[in-house]
Amino acid sequence: MRVGIGLPAAVPGRDMRLIGAWAERAENADFASVGVIDRLIYDNLDPVTALAAAAACTSRVELISTLINVCWRNNPVLLAKQLSSLTRLSGGRLTAGLGMGGWPADYAASGVPVSAAAACSMQLWRRWSDVWRAADHRPHIVLGGTGPRALTRAATVLSDGWVAPLFGLQLLRDGRVGVQRAWADAGRVGRPRIVSGRYFSLGASADGAADAYIHHYYGAEFFDVARADTLTSPAAVRAELQRLSEAGCDDVVLFPCAGGLEQIGLLAEIVHDATRKERDDDPPQHWRRGDREG
Repeated sequence: MRVGIGLPAAVPGRDMRLIGAWAERAENADFASVGVIDRLIYDNLDPVTALAAAAACTSRVELISTLINVCWRNNPVLLAKQLSSLTRLSGGRLTAGLGMGGWPADYAASGVPVSAAAACSMQLWRRWSDVWRAADHRPHIVLGGTGPRALTRAATVLSDGWVAPLFGLQLLRDGRVGVQRAWADAGRVGRPRIVSGRYFSLGASADGAADAYIHHYYGAEFFDVARADTLTSPAAVRAELQRLSEAGCDDVVLFPCAGGLEQIGLLAEIVHDATRKERDDDPPQHWRRGDREG
């Protein structure tokens, strides 16, 4: 299992001019990827913009979104152009994790009814199939969602795999089984890439920072379920990486609850010790950069 680190692009109040330095340090610390999450009505950077800043300061690390929300963006061709541009800018390092988006306020601000999301997603995937079929530069794509239709979409030729939610181990286990079944039913070779993530906070104020961030981002309604899988100690990081690997996760991106650059070094030491043997034994996979099916 490969381990990446999220950019602090959704940590409120941070000096976002540090995004490039964060990405550069993450690459130098040998993280496999740097990642972003997506909201519209929130104190965060647009994910494409954040990854472009990371691309400009790095040369090897993968750029990944978990997820970019597409249905309220209204113009799928424009988004396809932005992702194609980022793919070219980064030398092919982009994996675009895409989803429908679940925050009602984001839909309201965009003038798109939440009830139209399912129809939007079907039209969008068909439109993107046409767009990407003719494109010289397109990112690797992995799709989110946990329902049967979402898992089937994640197994289509457009997609290289599936993105599980950032908490809920059983959701990951069930979704992996579902998307692998849909992949086999579609007659595709190899296996789908399975991507997930977790939140983390390390250091002396780890629990306080985690409490504050998770409550600010998810509110009281979802605080308990999100906080339960937030990692605030070296032992918790090691144990969760083991559980995610055993559940069939190929990539995990650990997103910071605090934006201090010291979080990179604290996490890197734990991750490298936990994954050293696995990295040495891990063979190349068919979905890795530069080796796309079809």
